[in-house]
Amino acid sequence: MNRYRSAATRPTKAAAMFASLALLAGCAGSVGGSGSDSEASSGEGFASDASQDEIDEALADLDPVTLKFQPSSMSEKSILAPNGLDVKKAIEERSGGKITVDIVWGQAIASYADVDDALADGRVDLAFTLPSYTPAEYPAFDALGTAMSTLPSSPVASDLAANAAGVQAAWETPEVLAEFEDKSLVPLIPMLAAGGYSTMCSKPVTSLDDWKGKQLRVGSAAAGKQVTDLGATPVSLSFPETYEALQRGTVDCDLGQLAPNVEAGTFEVAPNIGVASDAGIARSAGAITAGKKYSELPVAYQQVVFDSMSTTFSTMMEVVIGAKAMAVEQAKANDGSVEPFGDDVQRQMATYAKTLSDKTAKKAGIPDAPSTLKTAGADWQKSVTTLGYDDKGDFADLDQWYPKDANYDELGTQLFEKVMAEHRPE
Repeated sequence: MNRYRSAATRPTKAAAMFASLALLAGCAGSVGGSGSDSEASSGEGFASDASQDEIDEALADLDPVTLKFQPSSMSEKSILAPNGLDVKKAIEERSGGKITVDIVWGQAIASYADVDDALADGRVDLAFTLPSYTPAEYPAFDALGTAMSTLPSSPVASDLAANAAGVQAAWETPEVLAEFEDKSLVPLIPMLAAGGYSTMCSKPVTSLDDWKGKQLRVGSAAAGKQVTDLGATPVSLSFPETYEALQRGTVDCDLGQLAPNVEAGTFEVAPNIGVASDAGIARSAGAITAGKKYSELPVAYQQVVFDSMSTTFSTMMEVVIGAKAMAVEQAKANDGSVEPFGDDVQRQMATYAKTLSDKTAKKAGIPDAPSTLKTAGADWQKSVTTLGYDDKGDFADLDQWYPKDANYDELGTQLFEKVMAEHRPE
């Protein structure tokens, strides 16, 4: 069951998106290595609303280049594959074929633990990274990811708003950007919160009594603290080991995003989904990051890559939310349930989420981060509503009401115009 468009069937809307971007000249705070001390990056760029003919002219004298891109997906057949394929298509079409994107599936060059070094030394040029896996190295980033748990939760609208707010808050937090810069990395999308977290359990876990004594596989230290506060025991376990652990009963639940669990077949052994209806669980947020080679590219090539980030965002949201509908369908097919957490759990979760996010932000030296994120979240919630991306039903019926052809290109374009364009290389 395909709940979202693959790169092969997705309409080519990147050109229309690029054409709609406002001309932004003389903006400060751009990314990349296009300063006066970067001879390799000198040369003429093009306006963000340039026609394809104008772009072709700007690139005419540049030598073709190949960029190695490590997306989040394990293979071209993965349900997450559009996160790589759509970006490749956007960059190659925008460049008139002068940039070739070689996709490296399954973190074959560098694991998430090593990808920062691989970007910095040129083994990888573009990558989906997980700064949340190393909070000591990315404390400001971790603080924003933790604060995500305080935002409202719903299957579609709130996830869209939270992700847009995360991008905005990350760009507006100098400490977050400095953490990338300190590693000689260039953030293209400095935070991708992806999907909200749910529990996937062998038996329903909804009330506070249900949580007590349970063992949950978690993916972040912050999530582990929230699980402990609810009376359960967090278990650190690699994702590939989770299916067997659930099957054997050595853990009761997985706590994480639904998309990778759809691919892993988790709902065969843990078909009972628990979802937040208000504040939720701290997310293991990621980022799209560039390395050494990107910084040395001519500015026009940097602009081509950066402009594709609108497509990156909208595709990711289509994949993540579409996978939620697939998860609900798979849970039901395995005689499972999809239920919101009980009121007692939700109240305690919300209280602890605020306490933890405030504490983490203060420790990271960005005490205003939770309020900044909350304000951005409220603003983007309005934008999501205006664009018509409201929830059309409950989470439990998502497989029935979620449209198969859902398209978030308009939100990606709006996010680019309002937030990202200011940081466009120049």
